[in-house]
Amino acid sequence: MAKIAIMGFGTVGSGVLEVCRRNAASIARRAGEPVEVKYILDVRDFSDSPDAALFVKDINVILNDPEVKVVVETIGGTRFVYPYVRQCLESGRSVCTSNKEMVATYGAELLALAREHKAAFLFEASVGGGTPIITPMHQCLAANQISQIQGIVNGTTNFMLTKMKRENMGFDAALKIAQQLGYAEADPTLDIDGHDAAHKLTLLIRLAYGVNYPYTAMPVRGIRGMLEKDAYCVDILVQVAAANSALNSFSKELLAQHISTCVADDLRAGSEAKLDELVNLLPKLMK
Repeated sequence: MAKIAIMGFGTVGSGVLEVCRRNAASIARRAGEPVEVKYILDVRDFSDSPDAALFVKDINVILNDPEVKVVVETIGGTRFVYPYVRQCLESGRSVCTSNKEMVATYGAELLALAREHKAAFLFEASVGGGTPIITPMHQCLAANQISQIQGIVNGTTNFMLTKMKRENMGFDAALKIAQQLGYAEADPTLDIDGHDAAHKLTLLIRLAYGVNYPYTAMPVRGIRGMLEKDAYCVDILVQVAAANSALNSFSKELLAQHISTCVADDLRAGSEAKLDELVNLLPKLMK
């Protein structure tokens, strides 16, 4: 039997435990053996929980147990989680996470650490986990040249804005319903202030174009501030234009890099394939 640990027991962590139990038979069939949650790491008091025996407050309990081979990280943020994940990988334990902030900030480093210690660092759930998008981009579309990415990357704010528009609902009421349904965390800051979407965009840029575009360079403006202040439509359009400008700036930088490296190397090798490819791409970029 495979033993795993869950770090954090909020909306995502409790969902992981529920899925592990509800789908135990199918998970065991696919994994080749039963999978059991042995520990849940959370500093809060869960003494009244029916699963109280699973809870621990010290990461060393997990690190010192040789039975635990996989850790599922659901705490979020980076302050406490990043060193915990490092310790797990350094001990040879694989880590699965939905923490897009940590992956956006430390992903390359943690992947290298996982390889060094013959472990896995998996983050499919960090962007479009239900779609999915990371594995298709990384594997299925590996031979394709991706010219653009479009989509709704934050389900919480999409749900809220839909409620507000279709049902003439206020911001606070829409947020409360989102929290009751489990779409928003108790602290929804990352979602409603735009940081969640920015973290995901950082990952998608890295996967699609191989460029570590810094999260801190992105213009981020959440729906909370603008909607609470009843922002004028033109102001919102200005923010959209700013976002488009940032993306256009990135596209130009990437195009210049492509010309100076891939196209130039191809021409020096006596081939015009990359040049022809670029000529065909330019009309799409100018739309």
